[in-house]
Amino acid sequence: MNDLQRFAEICQEAVRRAGTEILGWIGRFEVHKKGPSDLVTQADLAAQDVVRRIVLEAFPDHGFVGEEGPPGGADAPAGYRWIVDPLDGTTNYAHGVPHFAVSLALERQGTILVGAVFDPNRDECYMAVRGQGATLNGRPLRTSGVVDLSEAIGAVGFPYDLRADSPDLLVFNKAVFRCQSVRRTGCTSLNLAYLAAGRFDVYWAYSTHPWDVAAGVLLISEAGGVVTAPDGGPFDLQKARLLAAATEPLHKQLRQMAAEALAGR
Repeated sequence: MNDLQRFAEICQEAVRRAGTEILGWIGRFEVHKKGPSDLVTQADLAAQDVVRRIVLEAFPDHGFVGEEGPPGGADAPAGYRWIVDPLDGTTNYAHGVPHFAVSLALERQGTILVGAVFDPNRDECYMAVRGQGATLNGRPLRTSGVVDLSEAIGAVGFPYDLRADSPDLLVFNKAVFRCQSVRRTGCTSLNLAYLAAGRFDVYWAYSTHPWDVAAGVLLISEAGGVVTAPDGGPFDLQKARLLAAATEPLHKQLRQMAAEALAGR
């Protein structure tokens, strides 16, 4: 077994175990606020502990960064860093909406090597390995063949501190008239996984964090889609801003629409 295969094996084990932990907290967790609309539960913390234990027992010289802290982990001796959102979609989870996931990726010097998004409600594990493609429960994934926004389903997530001039909202205000339909699901990692699986066709994000998107951008790239920074340049994991589309022509239209929406901002 080579390194990438071993990384992928541990990645998948960690997200599945964390998903089981999350489901086990249903009906007995308490909700706390990190901000006015930013929630956290014991399930978030417990799931992150599960992931941390599994990956660091397997790779003790790797770094680890999670949404629920503590910060750091970039200067690990081996140069590898695991990035986790232990419960993406906490607001859905807290309200009993069965649409949330665990997202985990491994990166080295800004390059994402493996990534997994696990939906415990549907037992769907989306997995990507750099240079080896993307799968859903072991079956190969491909993005859709949609080439025009008029036939595309878009997806977006809004920031907790949403304002009238927030870029995500301004692009949404254009997309809702240009796309066939637009979804706001409350779970960034599943939005990206769905794009990789051909369920969604375009996605944009100006206010996400590395743990929100690290696994998802690899899924899309390995499934044949296009992911760039909003200006069309290479995606930067630390900035975590992106435009993603199923095909090159669709990405070009998305980028043009986004530029129009943000002109003069």
